[in-house]
Amino acid sequence: TALQTIRAAFADAAAAAAKEDPSLAAAPLRLEISGAASFGVAARERIKAEVERLAVLGTLAMLAFLWLAFASLRSLAIALLPVATGVLAGIAAVSLGFGQVHGMTLGFGTTLIGEAVDYAIYYLIQARASSRASGSAAGGGAASGGEEAAAHWLRASWPTIRLGLFTSLIGFAALVFAGFPGLAQLGVFSIAGLAAAAATTRFVFPVIAPRGAPGVGLRDRLGHFMRRATALLPRWRAGVVALTAVAALALLALPNPWHGELADLSPIAAADLQRDAALRTDVGAPDAGTLVAVSAADQAGALAAAEAVGTRLDALVQEGVLQGYASPARFLPSPATQQARLAALPDAATLATRLAQATEDGALPAARLAAFLADVEAARSQLPFDRTALDGTPLATAVDALLLRGDASRPWRALLSLQAAEGRPLDAARIRAALAGVAGAQLVAIKPELDALYARYLAQARWQAALGAVAVLVLLAAYLRSARRLALVLLPLIAASLIVLAGLAASGAALGILHLVGLLLTVAIGSNYALFFDHLRRAPQVDQDTLASLLLANLTTVISFGLLASSQIPVLRAVGIVVAPGALLCLLLSATFIGRDNGQQARGKIA
Repeated sequence: TALQTIRAAFADAAAAAAKEDPSLAAAPLRLEISGAASFGVAARERIKAEVERLAVLGTLAMLAFLWLAFASLRSLAIALLPVATGVLAGIAAVSLGFGQVHGMTLGFGTTLIGEAVDYAIYYLIQARASSRASGSAAGGGAASGGEEAAAHWLRASWPTIRLGLFTSLIGFAALVFAGFPGLAQLGVFSIAGLAAAAATTRFVFPVIAPRGAPGVGLRDRLGHFMRRATALLPRWRAGVVALTAVAALALLALPNPWHGELADLSPIAAADLQRDAALRTDVGAPDAGTLVAVSAADQAGALAAAEAVGTRLDALVQEGVLQGYASPARFLPSPATQQARLAALPDAATLATRLAQATEDGALPAARLAAFLADVEAARSQLPFDRTALDGTPLATAVDALLLRGDASRPWRALLSLQAAEGRPLDAARIRAALAGVAGAQLVAIKPELDALYARYLAQARWQAALGAVAVLVLLAAYLRSARRLALVLLPLIAASLIVLAGLAASGAALGILHLVGLLLTVAIGSNYALFFDHLRRAPQVDQDTLASLLLANLTTVISFGLLASSQIPVLRAVGIVVAPGALLCLLLSATFIGRDNGQQARGKIA
């Protein structure tokens, strides 16, 4: 509202000026606004527009694929139920646990489509296949393909989906305990959303769609294509193993890609930051990126320390090391300084004598300044004031930005923001040397401190993700009960992760926390593909409908996250560029390593 008011007032003023001075028509006045408040408003609008755009495009793409696969509006409506339930459950869980939902978390909710819709696809296609099989076995009776189809799906496919769900939940549980509020929200959102989507598929679908999807669409063609692919891809195992080894060696040889900075997550455009720096230089405003922080037990001590620091900084300004600085003591002097200034005020008689001498033979007689004498006399009787005296004034905000309140557990802190000399970087060594005699004063560079904090969060999140991977390994080992089967299931996930990471590292991308989230989501989605191929490998014959469901689920996932990869919001783009290629590779590599070759398929048919 404030920005709109300013722009409207400027537009009126510029129009009036153009009428008075025709030369302004050729070079009209221009208004440029910058600062944290304008950044926040612009970022909110940008994120909102981007999330809405991606949500619409992703939904349309998903609906198009589902329509091609099912050719049924009823199937489309049913397929959206897990997605809607998952998003609502995620928002509710985050709201209850954190009180509010971050924009990043809500934007990430659109990516839940990538896995939540998979559950619907698996059921609608696989239950339809079971319905046709049970109907044929019973002589084509209508009743025979209903509850029996759903029961068959629950026996044959639900255990595999449930295991994939558990691996996903374990992976995202690592984020909940990462200590980074944004990551914790993502973890809670994902866990609640995926659990709700899976529960909808398990308990609601057998009731409302016991026969699966009523339409056929292109499912048979998708299944036929995937069947041929699974027959050909195992021939490339040696080449894929070599590619995975090259990716692993590249990650060892290349510089560590896990060095993303907190600024990489910022939705603020580079042009806006450049304009902000130029405007600050033009108006001589200090840069909040470097501060001098000083602490004390109470407000008076913090202000006195700020004045002591200001004395040292004044000398640096005179020497040209600094162009200027901002201090809370300029708006609110310490009690001692106020007392000294009050004591320096002369009494009325002395001031009147001095005033008469100063104005003698001047254009302004002393008699005209009687009000000034009264004001000085009134000031001499006043007591020093503190921060509470500024309530309701514009100075209150300025002081609060530079003076941080303390309490019994923490001290008061005064912050002095510095402005570097034009064309010169801040000389940290000179500034620290000047502050050496002030107790509790320290020079704080905000960006390095935030980057160090972010690096610690990233390292912690990587360790917790590794612990989550170990938990997934234990879960799969307990379920599969075979070292060979376990290796075959893990190999596609590991290979896909290494190839994606190597590709990003070779491109020079700086990987951060959101790329780690993308890896977790890739493994969560890919584990479903690997487990289904493990199930198909041991089946008497290849289930073409299951292959069709895997391909369709993968296409919707790749399209959804491919749209995220095209986003201008770094947070969403980081997830998209990892999951889109990672999910596709997980499907292809699962077929490569776990799929049966032609000889195995022939033996399965004979059996």
